[in-house]
Amino acid sequence: MRIIYIFIISFIYIGAFAQVKTPQPSPRSEITQQVGLTKVEVDYSRPSARGRKVIGGLVRYGDIWRTGANRNTTVSFSDPIDIAGQSLAAGKYGLYTRPSADQWEVYFYKKNNMGDASTNWEEDQVVLSLSVPSIYFEPMVETFTISFSDLKSGGAKLNLIWEHTLVSIPFEVPTKTKAMESIKKTLFDDPKSGDYYQAAVYFLQEDMDLAKAQGWIEKAIKMREQPAFWMYRQYALILSKLRDKKAALTAFKKSNELAKKAGNKDYVIMNNSSIADLSN
Repeated sequence: MRIIYIFIISFIYIGAFAQVKTPQPSPRSEITQQVGLTKVEVDYSRPSARGRKVIGGLVRYGDIWRTGANRNTTVSFSDPIDIAGQSLAAGKYGLYTRPSADQWEVYFYKKNNMGDASTNWEEDQVVLSLSVPSIYFEPMVETFTISFSDLKSGGAKLNLIWEHTLVSIPFEVPTKTKAMESIKKTLFDDPKSGDYYQAAVYFLQEDMDLAKAQGWIEKAIKMREQPAFWMYRQYALILSKLRDKKAALTAFKKSNELAKKAGNKDYVIMNNSSIADLSN
């Protein structure tokens, strides 16, 4: 009798805690991408074709799609952004689409936990919508994929790819505004060598006031205890853009000398190429 009792208790105990674990047919994926100074996050589930006709079949033309499987896809932005000339406030949105053969309607939806909203669509919850061309994509993409491309300091493209279809959603982020605010505040307060360096490199990359960039990077170099090959290379690039060929050549050579001492082959190769270009 005691043995039977122990068996029953063990069975109940095991049954209470046992969980069957199997892989999801449409696994969840989370993407975090820094675009300039803006953080963009996408949370979606990834269905696969598995021999089925997808676009125009499983994903029907003319119907609202949750842009993934299971619950609806969400996308969040840490800053206000611009899409196709329209402003979108910082926040988290449901990402819905309405596919057609030549273009897709894309919707940023205020409610971000609706799942399949096609049977309960509320037009007043659409914060922003736009039409995006549908492009033939080769090769075949088996699993629905959301990705980022064309990354620049001021924007990027959010791509929806499945089967042979590519839909790219371009957007812009407020990098310049945030960067200038940071530069003004930091350089006015208590700037370090690295602050002057970062400000100078940003102005170089964005082709802004190069004379100001020169002054900043010269301060950065002067404030640093040990000269840095990467600083001298950026200094040389600024001088080169200012068309001060002689000074740029001297700075490239200084960067090269320091890079050789540091054992940095990449900078040696880049500097040798720059020196050769300026010497011709």
